[in-house]
Amino acid sequence: MSPLVSFRQVSARIGQKDILYDLSFDVEAGETLVLLGRSGSGKTTALKMVNGLLLPSSGNVLIEGIPTTAWDLIRLRRRIGYVIQDAGLFPHFTVAANVGLVPRLEGWQPGDIDARVHHLLTQVGLPPTQFAARYPRELSGGQRQRVGVARALAADS
Repeated sequence: MSPLVSFRQVSARIGQKDILYDLSFDVEAGETLVLLGRSGSGKTTALKMVNGLLLPSSGNVLIEGIPTTAWDLIRLRRRIGYVIQDAGLFPHFTVAANVGLVPRLEGWQPGDIDARVHHLLTQVGLPPTQFAARYPRELSGGQRQRVGVARALAADS
């Protein structure tokens, strides 16, 4: 069985600067991996390659054994939870709408979406009765980050 995520001799270059050089690793299903490094060391670049936001200059990034370049990128991005550094919440959506976005796009039933949103908000320490109807502007930075994490996990049933 293929690893869930594989980097195979991945390099990334922007202009004349090497951002990543010959990066190789595997992440198995259920495994946790931490990318740790100083600012500018390529952590975000590597993460953006997982869902096809960036392509490697050389090497391959594979998801379930398939190169990211062979995936339908919309489908890939809906399958992969991703929390960007500023949480990336839609300011005109409530917390519940932000968390339930991908399940809605995937055609889930409204009751299933509501149950998933309730479960995830509880998991990230945001009581749904207090937070589901709020808008991002009404949240602290840490609360927005937790909503972003909940949204990233929402379609992972």
